[in-house]
Amino acid sequence: MVKKTFAEVICFIGLIIFISTVYGQGSKKTITLPNGEVVCDLNGEWDVVIESVHAGTTKDVFKITQQGSSFVAIRMMGNPYMPPGSEGARGELDKNGFKKVQIVSGMGLLDSKGQISDDGNKMVIDSIKRPDDVHEFTKVRQTYTRK
Repeated sequence: MVKKTFAEVICFIGLIIFISTVYGQGSKKTITLPNGEVVCDLNGEWDVVIESVHAGTTKDVFKITQQGSSFVAIRMMGNPYMPPGSEGARGELDKNGFKKVQIVSGMGLLDSKGQISDDGNKMVIDSIKRPDDVHEFTKVRQTYTRK
């Protein structure tokens, strides 16, 4: 009787571990596009840390609105250089993450590259230095954390 109960407890614990592992890995929010491609769902509010050679480090909250694979990030608080309601970033997603992404700054649109974490709750977007920028004023990093 004790051996049977012990075996049942071990099986139950194993089942709990299996279920928590499966659900923990599958918690990334996604959207399935009409063509069947699955992309990360970025919709919602994000805490953003903006690091810039030109403007220093600022914090903001961006609201991302996504239509299919395209998204726009809107500043909710703003800063001395960019007012609330202005664009902070825009881009397009594919199954691997960012297909195209641009940071919108006081210096205009900055072509960028970025990464989305495995769980979809953190993103880092780095501008690509312009060839004519000898002082690296166009070097900007935005770090997003989902609220």
